[in-house]
Amino acid sequence: MSDKEGRYDAGVFDLDGTLLDTLSDLTCSANAAAVKYGFAERSREEIRSFVGNGLRRLIQQMIPEGESDPDFENVYNSFKEHYAIHCMDETEPYPGIMALLDWLKKEGYKTAIVSNKPDFAVKKLKDVYFGELADAAIGDREGYNRKPAPDSVYQALEEIKVDRDRAVYVGDSDVDIMTAKNAGMDCIAVSWGFRSREFLIEHGADPSRIAANVRELRRILED
Repeated sequence: MSDKEGRYDAGVFDLDGTLLDTLSDLTCSANAAAVKYGFAERSREEIRSFVGNGLRRLIQQMIPEGESDPDFENVYNSFKEHYAIHCMDETEPYPGIMALLDWLKKEGYKTAIVSNKPDFAVKKLKDVYFGELADAAIGDREGYNRKPAPDSVYQALEEIKVDRDRAVYVGDSDVDIMTAKNAGMDCIAVSWGFRSREFLIEHGADPSRIAANVRELRRILED
């Protein structure tokens, strides 16, 4: 337990749809890979509904037959190659995120990023966009169960040396709500990302702890 005033000492943040608006680059790379192997492009809104469970799951939903299609691995590998090059073409932090992280840092909070993106990509995006404003960044790796399992959250809390009862999990999807529950942590859901407020409530979010913008998120953190 910390002597720091307030309810929390740390925030553990999802990445896509919470800190970074990655939808345009994900849509571009997914469609480039699909078209290369003769599959139809998907709309931005379709891609929005597909993200949250990792890149492999995104491509599974892009292709009608999923992993059973003989070209699945080709599409998936092509997507990863394209996205590795183009993952920062249009990606940017959501409005107010940089100011929020700066405020958290100055107030003495620890911050961590936990994502189902590959670990190398999460660390790269953290370094490029957030630098020292984020104290840890963890993505999908072999030997760890991805979200909604709590494995990566527990590792992040260990790295930043904060107990889970002094940390809050912040994310934009049903996967994030379940991740917080499985980790035994408080949760704040945000509705500016890939899921609507109505969807978040349907999947267990506390209506009083859903932030429509960064100003509301800061207010909830300060309560």
